[in-house]
Amino acid sequence: MAANSKPDLLQLIKRIGAYLSTKISKIFVTQDFRSVWAIAGFAVAVIFTYRALRTPNGSRRRQTKSQPPSPSTSGFSSHPNENSLPSEDLRAQSTTGGPIQPTNLTLGQIVRQRLSDGRKVTCRLLGVILEENTPEELQIQATVKPSVLEVLIEITKYSDLYLMERVLDDESQEKVLTALENAGVFTFGGLVKDKVLFCSTENGRMSFVRQLEPDWHIDSDPEITSQLARFIRHQLHISTKTERIASNVYSSSSLEQFFMV
Repeated sequence: MAANSKPDLLQLIKRIGAYLSTKISKIFVTQDFRSVWAIAGFAVAVIFTYRALRTPNGSRRRQTKSQPPSPSTSGFSSHPNENSLPSEDLRAQSTTGGPIQPTNLTLGQIVRQRLSDGRKVTCRLLGVILEENTPEELQIQATVKPSVLEVLIEITKYSDLYLMERVLDDESQEKVLTALENAGVFTFGGLVKDKVLFCSTENGRMSFVRQLEPDWHIDSDPEITSQLARFIRHQLHISTKTERIASNVYSSSSLEQFFMV
């Protein structure tokens, strides 16, 4: 069929050539040069049509087959999430979710996530920051837990932290301040001595917390934690028991354990 169409095409071109010759001769006689552009455009169209018909189908097929592969088949996984970065949901979870995954996160980032962007924190000293558990023990000595020091310093860098405790005398206050200073809390963190508060009763300590209105309060006394649950957004109860005092109260065996240190 292609062989039969070729002579017909040549015959058509000859006829067009004869037609153009007649028209051009008339143009020069009548000097109607406006028709020159129309004839020239028509001739160009004929030439492109002729060249298109001469293009073999095989070359078109080869050009189609030689197209580069699409990105979906050039080394990328067919699973949409396999090659993408982890989403927000796959990061370490905050206090309202499950346990934190500390991989690739600094301690400072973990502290910020765990505190849910809480900018003010209040914390008791006995049983949380200090090895001692009663005011009577503070009359003898005050010792900062080595395991809690790194977390405590990170909290002071990020949040406005207030430490508080009930003491029996002024000497106990001095022992606590000296222990904190020797541990480097005032040097490496953002804590100052004016933010270490002392009182003589448990009600006084609870009054401190309510007046400061923190985002977080950390305590080891279940009774005070329970009473403050109505007023404080989040609380952390330090206890070996796993019971939940209130929906906004979280439990941990230690402060450092809460931050997975």
